[in-house]
Amino acid sequence: MVTGGATGIGRATALRFLDAGVAVVALGRRQDRLDQLVIDAGDKGSMVATISADATAADAPARAVELARSRFGELNYLINNAGMGHPKPLHETDDALLDASFELMLKAPFRFAREAVKVMGPQSCIINVSSTFALVGGLRGGAYSAAKAGLIGLTTHIAAQYGSAGIRCNAVAPGAVETEMTSDRMGSETFRRMNDEMTPSARWGTVDDVAAMIVFLCSEDAGWVNGQCIAIDGGWTSTKFLAERALVAKREMVQPKFTHSGRPAPQAG
Repeated sequence: MVTGGATGIGRATALRFLDAGVAVVALGRRQDRLDQLVIDAGDKGSMVATISADATAADAPARAVELARSRFGELNYLINNAGMGHPKPLHETDDALLDASFELMLKAPFRFAREAVKVMGPQSCIINVSSTFALVGGLRGGAYSAAKAGLIGLTTHIAAQYGSAGIRCNAVAPGAVETEMTSDRMGSETFRRMNDEMTPSARWGTVDDVAAMIVFLCSEDAGWVNGQCIAIDGGWTSTKFLAERALVAKREMVQPKFTHSGRPAPQAG
């Protein structure tokens, strides 16, 4: 099962599961996008079941799990992928945005996982799609960063609680990957430069990069991987890399007038 399965990372993940011979329940809000997913699946379209629903709806998890079991007999994998953009800094985040962010990116995954573990058996796996902005501080993160960081906490709990039952849980933290949801930020020169100049790998990530890791983590090849968060970001979070053009850029630093003791700060020179 893939939430947010009709577009972006979710769509790429659904198609990659199909390529591996795994049937998919795709949940999304737009039926036309879900219908297109079935078309794009080609001769594997019969292996796709779709459900048009808001992931935050209270009955969505139970409906989706029931669809998986009635159509395919069991539920082995849950990919909590549905998300939203509109990141803002703390002081610009009102309660409406705060609630919407937590409802979709933390409360909904919690509910889907809660419903899934009731029916999952050994060799099952839950993957939570987090973000690099849950791992390191970033500008305009606000509610987005907080919700995505909460997903990592949920991941480690599920791994600890249900690992003995053969249910693994991991998270992935994608970096800058262009999707419909991120297109506005990708259009920002500042955002693009931040990622261009701080990523050792000399290319942008793709939805297929993320989908490949998700499907791998669900496979038996990753059967000893549990409770982890894997960054998929070209090295962005793991290094102090800075492109040469950024290293030589001039930045004006402000000299403090006083130290913490209240004494005048020493002057340069």
